[in-house]
Amino acid sequence: MSRMKVVIAGGGTGGHVYPGVTLARTLLERDRATKVLFVGTHKGLEADVVPREGFDLATIEVAGFRRRLSMDTLLTAFRACRGFIQSVSVLRREKPDVVVGTGGYVSGPVVLAAWVLGIPTLIHEQNALPGITTRVLSRIATAVAVTYGESGRYLARRSQVVVTGNPVRRSILTATRHDGARAMGLDEGRPTLLVFGGSQGARAINEAMVAALPGLLTRRRDLQVIHQTGRRDHAWVVAELEARGVSRKTLPRLVVEPYLYQMDMAMACADLVVSRAGAISIAEITARGLPAVLVPLPGAAEGHQERNARALEAAGAAVVILQKDLQGEVLREVVETLLQDKPRLERMSHSSRSLGRPGAANTLADMVVGLAARRRAAPRRHGRAMRPRRPQG
Repeated sequence: MSRMKVVIAGGGTGGHVYPGVTLARTLLERDRATKVLFVGTHKGLEADVVPREGFDLATIEVAGFRRRLSMDTLLTAFRACRGFIQSVSVLRREKPDVVVGTGGYVSGPVVLAAWVLGIPTLIHEQNALPGITTRVLSRIATAVAVTYGESGRYLARRSQVVVTGNPVRRSILTATRHDGARAMGLDEGRPTLLVFGGSQGARAINEAMVAALPGLLTRRRDLQVIHQTGRRDHAWVVAELEARGVSRKTLPRLVVEPYLYQMDMAMACADLVVSRAGAISIAEITARGLPAVLVPLPGAAEGHQERNARALEAAGAAVVILQKDLQGEVLREVVETLLQDKPRLERMSHSSRSLGRPGAANTLADMVVGLAARRRAAPRRHGRAMRPRRPQG
């Protein structure tokens, strides 16, 4: 039997890119002969991360739609049509057995092209409240995987929805504290705070940390801090901290980076996390069993980040600070209080770990392999796949 070919489409943010990368690695661990191609844009995070992870990336032209009618909306519609044509070309050239959409606007034209060409499709939704792309594609997808069971009621073809959880990199699960501290250049014996605002950073969290950090480090002289700022804010954060007498030169236990390519190592040596409440962040935090202070993105579609954060808070795994309440002194006090209460941190860690789904990647890989097997076993007509059914609902 020839090797399995899989196309994975999704991009823009880490929440759409990393689940695809994790799935790809899981498939290759099972069979090194598997061929995986990613489809994304040349502007999204995938343009950096996918090649760095060792996978090929085919780019198409597509962008997210704005909610109001404008010239930008019309231009976006034109790009979507062009992206669909480009997707058809890529899929005809590659002839994949399965196409996987991991969310975001990039998934739309690629999954639609696969449906038109009769290629089995799997879409994966990371958030409790599915995005518009997932809702539309659920009408035509062969199978739908979700992170939370409640997502199913928002989607078409509910009988085909499978709750898998959100896949996380194997290294998130296996990296040791010793490995993490060594990779970050820190002391594994010291308490460590990890701060990040998602793959692109968060100005509100950065501003609060700049204000909170000098006092926090004064009160906790044993504390180590790893802070991912995002590329846009990195120079500003470094300058502001230096103006307050805080820098890597004077404080070797401080790591301030625009982007953490080794987030697995950073999490491995962390005792407490301050972050947004995006789906991939939540999945990795809970898989690792980390206590968290979560600051949901207020502009997230239909409030899905606050829903994610409140779920962890209700389980006792996190403290939630809404962005409107986020100030340096508030953040300093919450972090300091938690770090001083080791029994509470241990309870939070236990609750966090109980929410994780470490087997999500394998479940998704099972679905991909199953769809590929069904495609290869399906009857062919004149050497071409049978046409797909009409969308239901």
